[in-house]
Amino acid sequence: QGQLLAKSWSSLFEGQSGAALRGPIYSFNGRSILTDPLWPHRLAWHGSTPRGGHARRWDCQGWRSSGVAEGMATALGEGRLLAGHRHNCSTP
Repeated sequence: QGQLLAKSWSSLFEGQSGAALRGPIYSFNGRSILTDPLWPHRLAWHGSTPRGGHARRWDCQGWRSSGVAEGMATALGEGRLLAGHRHNCSTP
C-alpha cells in the first residue's frame, strides 16, 4: 500500500529511457533516498541499456574494490529509470 512507481513492470522499460519516477523512494530501512544524507549520490544502479537490455560492459559484474570498472546507473533526480550514465563501480 504505497505510491505507484510505474503502471506495470513493462512500463519501467518502455519508451525513451523507461518510466518517469514520481514520489519518494525508500531504502529497505525506511530512509528516503532522495533526501537522506546517507545517500549522497542518489543513484539507481541497473547495468542496463536505455531500452532495458543488459549493458554487458557496464554492469559492475565481477567488480572488485581494487578495480576501476564502470557500471550504468541513473541519478534518481533525472526522472527516468534507465537514462543511465557510466559511473565508477566504487561509487557508494
